[in-house]
Amino acid sequence: MAIQTVPNHIAIIPDGNRRWAKKRSLKPWLGHQQGFASLIQLLEAALTGGVGYVTFWGASMDNLTKRSKVEVKFLLEIIKHELFKKAMYDFLHKYHVRVRVVGEWRELVKDDELKAKLNELENLTANYKDNFLTILFAYDGKHEMLKAINASREEKSVGEKELRKYLDAGFLPDVDLVIRTGGQPHWSAGFLMWLTANSEFYFTETLWPDFNTAELKTALGEYAKRLRKMGT
Repeated sequence: MAIQTVPNHIAIIPDGNRRWAKKRSLKPWLGHQQGFASLIQLLEAALTGGVGYVTFWGASMDNLTKRSKVEVKFLLEIIKHELFKKAMYDFLHKYHVRVRVVGEWRELVKDDELKAKLNELENLTANYKDNFLTILFAYDGKHEMLKAINASREEKSVGEKELRKYLDAGFLPDVDLVIRTGGQPHWSAGFLMWLTANSEFYFTETLWPDFNTAELKTALGEYAKRLRKMGT
C-alpha cells in the first residue's frame, strides 16, 4: 500500500446542471450552458497539477434518448459552441492534449455537423501524447460492458486483459479518482465499471455549474491524504 499524491487519471461525473437551473427558475439547458463555462479552467488546473488523464462525462445515453427533444437540442448546441471555440483549441494545442470521444454518439446523435466536428477534434489531436482528455458522450457503462462481453465470445479464454481490449474505454489506464458533484453520492449507469474497480471517490454537495478550480484542488488534496488499499 502506498500514498499516491497526484492521481494519474481522474474521471468526472458533472451532476447538478438541471437542479442549478431550477433553483434559479431557469430553463434546464441554461444549467448545462453554465456547467460548460469553466470547463477549460478546470481542465487546465488538473493538467498543470500533474494529472495526465481526465475523463469527462458529457452526456449519457439516457440524457440523449429520454429527455425532451427541446432540452437535447439545446444541449447539443451548447456542446458545439463550447467544445469547438477557439479557446478550447488553443488549450488543447498548448498542452498537447489528445482528445477521444467514447460512447454511442455516432449512432444516437443526428446532428451531422456535431459528429463531423467531434471527428475533427479527435483527428487534430491524434498525435499528442503529453495529456489526454476523454469525453464520454452518449455513454452507458452497462452497454459498454455488454458490448465487450459479446465481442469477446470468440476468445478461447477471457481474462482481465482480454476483456479490457474490447471495452470502448479500455485504452485508458485505471481511474485513480472519481469526482461526482451534485450532492447525491451514487453511481450511474455502470460508469466505467471496469476502470473504477479500485478508484477513490470524492463526492461534493456543490452543483456542477458552481464547481470551480478551488474545489478541484480540494478534491486533489483529499486524494493526496488517502492511503490506497487497492482491494487489500
